[in-house]
This record gives sequence, structure tokens and C-alpha cells, in this order.
Amino acid sequence: MNRRIFIKNTMTVAAGAFVVPIIIPSHVLGKTPPSDKINIGQIGCGRIAMDLDLPEVMKFDSARVIACCDLDSNRLKDGKAKIDSFYEKKTGKKDYVNARMYDNYRDLLASTDIDAVVISTPDHWHAQPAIEAAIAGKDIMLQKPFSLTVAEGRFVCDVIKKKGRILQVCTQLRASSQFRIAAELVRNGRIGKLHTVRIGQTGDPSGPEAAEMPVPSNLNYDMWLGSTPKVYYTEIRVHPQNDYSRPGWLRCHQFGAGAITGNIVHYLDLASWGMDTEYTGPVSVEATGEYPKSGLWDVHGDFMVKAEYANGITCYADSHYPAMVRYEGTEGWVEAGPGALRVTASDPAPLTKNPQIINAGDPKILTSEIKENEIHLYKIDDQHGNWLECIRTRQLPISTAEIGHRATTACLISDIAMRLGRKLYWDAEKERFKGDKEANAMLSRPQRKPYGTDYIKF
Repeated sequence: MNRRIFIKNTMTVAAGAFVVPIIIPSHVLGKTPPSDKINIGQIGCGRIAMDLDLPEVMKFDSARVIACCDLDSNRLKDGKAKIDSFYEKKTGKKDYVNARMYDNYRDLLASTDIDAVVISTPDHWHAQPAIEAAIAGKDIMLQKPFSLTVAEGRFVCDVIKKKGRILQVCTQLRASSQFRIAAELVRNGRIGKLHTVRIGQTGDPSGPEAAEMPVPSNLNYDMWLGSTPKVYYTEIRVHPQNDYSRPGWLRCHQFGAGAITGNIVHYLDLASWGMDTEYTGPVSVEATGEYPKSGLWDVHGDFMVKAEYANGITCYADSHYPAMVRYEGTEGWVEAGPGALRVTASDPAPLTKNPQIINAGDPKILTSEIKENEIHLYKIDDQHGNWLECIRTRQLPISTAEIGHRATTACLISDIAMRLGRKLYWDAEKERFKGDKEANAMLSRPQRKPYGTDYIKF
């Protein structure tokens, strides 16, 4: 299918909608030989793709990255170079892949030889390509947070379920055994009845004022803004033009919610493992946050969140805690941290170093054996590898769409509570606040045509 036919068939801008055809990937049309590769398309060639997603996928022999896409042509070329160089070194063949380049992800999705995609875009470009990829019959690795809003997160879940796609949310700390072990100990009663969970990570710093700059010729800035409001271009609002250091959009509420969804989502996801709340959410949330008084960056800095759950557990997230998950029960405590683990070199460091990646009030807790008839949690060594294996087996991965949505939702409603400055009551089944029209209005955002999930016909 060529580009012109695909656009004609899939985009009806006059009608205000994107319509994506169902394209069934080759590996689900029939039994595939074990030697067949899973052909991958990489959507987004920024910091997280270059440092994490591409290397972690390409290291597996079962996968072959054959295409990449980015709205910045310089980054697109760098992505292709990284892919081609990797496979040339691995195989000794200069043109083993010769990765195709796309400046529009919908053209990549139209490629019938691509089985699955990795989406490593800014937060405001997570939900829409994930939905369109699922409708196009692709399996998906989606960077956290799951969505920009609660409403579009629910939409993603519904489409994934209906289309039967394998979606893995990239919350890679689940592959670190200390977090699974801590959660298993808690779930099996080794610290008595769990009543309190504490998690921590740093907030984001304020930044300078930034004057309008000419849009670089290598960047499709209008599409980069996507569904969010039209605002002038300045480099620290987007990403660096000369390197792959931490981008400015992470600190702009227009494109995300700051550290609460960028970093805390990892630890709240892990905490839900131990709390047994992966498929629900809190019943109430209250939060405070410090916000910049000037400058372009407007997400929270230091913060505190208190979330209460129906099972009697209270979870605290605080920027003054070290980066860890700490479970406190009636008979002791256990905690797990990342140690020196970083997703990328520019990720924020914890306020204090964790001398041990897993610790307990009573050391005997850590040597307690989880017996065969007790609760054993999903065990993996590598999240990207788990995704690839599940594409083959069609089994659920460790971080499903629903799990990723619930963890992100808890962070998003915490952000809402922070901004409103009052305690909010949450109905996790209906995914609505109780008796609060102002808070409920913040569960979605206006979307700028023709971009956004509101304009997808499904």
C-alpha cells in the first residue's frame, strides 16, 4: 500500500477523524517457523529510544528492527544509523537491515511487514499511536506513562482488549528481582497486615523564561505539538537540537504532569504489586506541590501525595523520600530500591543512596522461603524480552495495558489533587471523582484538531 492510498483511506480530515484500517501482521495469519523474526518499527528516536528501547529490543535474536520514525529528521537519521550499525556489527553484513525511515508514524503502521511497534514518544503522543497501532493489527511496547489523561487511557485499554493485541507498558523496574521479592513477601504476610506504603522520587526544577525561536527546518513542530494547544517554539520546550540530554517537554504540563507521571509512576506501579491493587485504584487522594513562580517550566517540584485504598492501606509519595518502595505492616517492614539502576544517564537521582537494594526490619524476612502453595508473582528477567516472548505465545505480559492504565491513573488524579489543593474521592470502577465536577473536567483535555484520540473512529 503506498502512502497516497493509505492517507486517502485512513485520514478524513474534513470529517474531523482518523480512520485506521485493520492490518493483520504476518505472524498471526498462521503458524510461523521458529526461525522467523518479529519485525519491529520504532516510533520516536529520542533519548529513551536511543538509550533504552532500541538497544533492549535489538539484543534479542527473535526481533529485527526494520524501520524507524521521528518528527525530527536529524533524530530520524540518527535512529536509522543506530539500527543499521548494530546489525552490521552483529551480522557482518552492511545492508542486513537498511532500516526504512518515516516522518509520519501512520505510514509506518501501513507497512504489512511490520509486526509490532515500540512507541518512545513524548507523553502527549502515547495514546493516539498506541490506539492506531492496535487497530492496524500491531503489537505494542509503550513507554510510560500510559497516557496524558485518564479518559484517553481508558480508550487505549478498550481498543487493546477488543483487538486482542499484546501491549507491554515500559515500567522496566518490574524486571528487577528485588521489587518482585519484596512484593511477594508482603503479599504472603511476612510483615503481617500491610497498612502503609511509602515511595519517593525527586520533583522537577524550575527553569528560565524562554523567548520564541525559529522552528528548526528539521522539525515538524505542528505535528509534534499534536493534540495540545498551539504555542510558540523554543528549544527548552521541546528537546535539545544538539544532544540527547533530558528534554524540556518533561517539565511542561502541556505535555505531561511532571515527575508524578514521569518517575513516581514506576514506584506506584511497583507498590500496587505489593498492595494487590493493580486493577483498581485509591478511594481518596490528597496532595500538595510546589510550583514555579516564573519560567517556562510549570510542573510541580517538591510534592507529597496521600492515597487511601479500600483495603485499608495508605500510600504516601513524597519527594523527600529516597527512590524506593517501603512496605510497613503490623509485624515489620521491607523495602526495595533501584540501587544504581537508571533508565538513562540523565534520569534524576534519588535524594539519598540506598545502601541495599532490598532491606527489612528483621533480616529473617528476606530469607523466608515462598512455598509452592503461596503467592508467586510474575517473574521476568527483561521486560522487552518478556514482550517479545508474549508476541509469540499470545500470553499476557507482565505490564498489561490495564495495569499501566491504573498506575498512570493514580498519578494523574494525584496531579489533579495537587492542582486543586483539596482532598478528592475517587470511584475506581467508574473512573470518576465523586461529586466533583471541577475535578472530573480534568480527567480529559481539549484536543487540537486534527490530532488526538477524540478524532479516531473505532
